[in-house]
Amino acid sequence: MRPSLLTSDLPGLHLRHRGKVRDVFDIPADRLPPGTDGDCLLMVATDRLSAFDVVLPDPIPGKGEMLCQISNFWFGKTAHIVPNHLTGIDVASVLPEGVDASLYAKRAVVTRRLKPVPIECIARGYLIGSGWKDYQRTGRVSGIPLPDGLRQAEKLPEPIFTPSTKAAVGDHDENIDFDAAVRLCGAELAEAVRDATLRLYAFAAEYAAQRGILLADTKFEFGTDADGRLYVMDEMLTPDSSRYWPADSYAVGTSPPSYDKQFVRDYLEAIGWDKTPPGPVLPPEVIEKTRAKYAEALERLAGLSID
Repeated sequence: MRPSLLTSDLPGLHLRHRGKVRDVFDIPADRLPPGTDGDCLLMVATDRLSAFDVVLPDPIPGKGEMLCQISNFWFGKTAHIVPNHLTGIDVASVLPEGVDASLYAKRAVVTRRLKPVPIECIARGYLIGSGWKDYQRTGRVSGIPLPDGLRQAEKLPEPIFTPSTKAAVGDHDENIDFDAAVRLCGAELAEAVRDATLRLYAFAAEYAAQRGILLADTKFEFGTDADGRLYVMDEMLTPDSSRYWPADSYAVGTSPPSYDKQFVRDYLEAIGWDKTPPGPVLPPEVIEKTRAKYAEALERLAGLSID
């Protein structure tokens, strides 16, 4: 099994942001190849796991590598639809001296420094999760009216764009309607990310379906460069940012099993945790089952293994 990384330690590189899973570092200009266009960041996917918006104390060994590899796979597959933040610069070339490059080779990327779009961009093709809860209460999802009588996990007549706010670590994202997205982003940018989100979702859903997997919903993050050009960034179509269902176990009216951290959520619900920090220690069998689900998603979608 691959070594785990709970927190990245890169002396000499300034830590710009530590999120639930990713650590982001500034890269000094003298560590970049000559002629590099613009500022760059080093983005590291750790093996941290969050559940109910709380980062848990135990890593899932190899999870960060799997998330990074599946994101890179999808960035490559969708570059013809929307450009992405990857630069192609070798990670080892920007690491500080003395750092074990093999620990970061599969879990880190050198990216463009972009201005983040201030909303989470979510596409939904099926009625599940917070969308299902909204529909039960109002008959709408993010202000979009839907037909009466839809059931849990039912496929929507067509995919919908349902943005949310970006919450700080420990807080919860909040679903918003498109008018609120326009107020946060401006009309032109809001329309651009809605179009990009739905085009990316349509492509990925068709690709996954050919491999026996349903893409119920997914979240994208976008950024713009100094010229206002739009890029997809951060992670993309991972089991952390997407709800993937095995097609052969899908049934309307239920919450289908997914390729993500559901084993962890189920365990935490079973022990009655109050969902406030600190998170409880996970049993080895829960860690291993969760790791196996991430590995299965990577293999089925991308034909890749980190081991």
